[in-house]
Amino acid sequence: MRIRPWVIVEAPDSRGLRRVTIGRGTAGSAWSKAELRRMLGRSGYPENMDLDDPASVSWRGGDSGTWPDRPWRRRTVMSLMTAGLLVSMVFGAVIGWPDASGALTFAQRITGVLFVLSGVVQGAAAIAALDHWGRRQFKASGAVVLLGAVIVLATDSLLLFLWLEEREYTHYLFFFMPLWCWSVWALVLLVREKAWRGTPQPRKFAAGVAATALLTAVSLAYSTMYQPAAAPMHFTLEAEFGKAWADRNLPYVHVPLTLRMKNTGGIPVYIINDIYTVRGRAPLYTRGEEDLATEWMRTVGGEGQQEGEAELYVDRLKYTTVSSGRFHDPGSSLDVGQEYSMKRVFQLPRDSRYDTVGVELQIAYMRKDRGKLDVEEFGFAHPTWNRNDRRYYCAPAICGEQIIHRGRVRHNNNLINMTRTPRYVTAVWSPGGRFISSISSLAFDYSGPGDYREERRELERYGAAKARTDAEVSMAELMGSAGI
Repeated sequence: MRIRPWVIVEAPDSRGLRRVTIGRGTAGSAWSKAELRRMLGRSGYPENMDLDDPASVSWRGGDSGTWPDRPWRRRTVMSLMTAGLLVSMVFGAVIGWPDASGALTFAQRITGVLFVLSGVVQGAAAIAALDHWGRRQFKASGAVVLLGAVIVLATDSLLLFLWLEEREYTHYLFFFMPLWCWSVWALVLLVREKAWRGTPQPRKFAAGVAATALLTAVSLAYSTMYQPAAAPMHFTLEAEFGKAWADRNLPYVHVPLTLRMKNTGGIPVYIINDIYTVRGRAPLYTRGEEDLATEWMRTVGGEGQQEGEAELYVDRLKYTTVSSGRFHDPGSSLDVGQEYSMKRVFQLPRDSRYDTVGVELQIAYMRKDRGKLDVEEFGFAHPTWNRNDRRYYCAPAICGEQIIHRGRVRHNNNLINMTRTPRYVTAVWSPGGRFISSISSLAFDYSGPGDYREERRELERYGAAKARTDAEVSMAELMGSAGI
């Protein structure tokens, strides 16, 4: 007669799992009587052994009919936990990888790497969920699942907060909104069952989670707010007339013009639009009998007159565009310290009645640390007089002759891209002096004015601005340099 039975089945734990001891060693755990029979069969016991025979099996905390496990509920919870963590893992990689691999600044790359690493943690949590709702061979599996759920809640709460600022439709809503609801459910369930129990040194684990959250928050704040605002933008624009020379065969004077541009700031930029315009000024001179204010009021009505210009002996100014063109290619970039220059030659009649000739150079740019422009799409020119391009066609009698460039722009913080509708940069140019640059989510059409408030907000968000310079020379000086 044996002193103790060979098989001992312990009382069920909180999940209904009963530990089985055969002889002097633990054979494993069983969820049901059928699973117990399979375990005994692997140990050499007959398939039809009497489990209720106290000489063979000792039952503690219940008999052979005490199996409180609810397999369908347990497996459903395990499946939902695993699926939610896996979807969030993929979503975290989608958020972080563009910044981790292509962001311009180090801080933005670090932010992207943190999101990718959070996706790795969520993948590990998905594996831990199988163990936590399984046999719990890894003691810290519940804490790992809890960490993954906290990361999902933090990430999707941030996305939800950013989305609420604009409330624009984006197909990513169908991911982060359900995931946010899932994370709330998962955290309530994990906290209720105290999933952190069994974790070695739980205080250090909690401190590590808090430190990771703080590092992520600081990195996001630095990359999205402080760093873009701290780096200033400076441009050096120069326009200079050279020595003119007379044409021996034609009654014209050739005037060289040199234009220069240099990025003297701390951030590379995209040049999204630019124009230079040379104008000749033909005034009607007076003897200056009146005071300057009275002369200015009469002068303002002149064609092309700028309201801020006043001269005592000049009346009724008229400006004529002599030459106009593009300075740089649309969508081209200008790195820190990089310089670009261009030389042009334009012609003036020897008997022209201009007293001065002036040039104005303007550029519109966008900071590369704020956004990434689709250069290939933006670089394609759309003439408005091309009837085959129906989207951009506009009758010359209405719009004149214009060239339009339009391309998608993506924010360098991919969180913004996930919570906003697509933005597009539009540049309108014509040699007559039309020079428009905008960033908007609106479709391009000629039906009327756009949402200027949105355009101003987007221009500021992407760090878009303009710079200009001008120069002026007297006609007498040009003719003198040409020997006339």
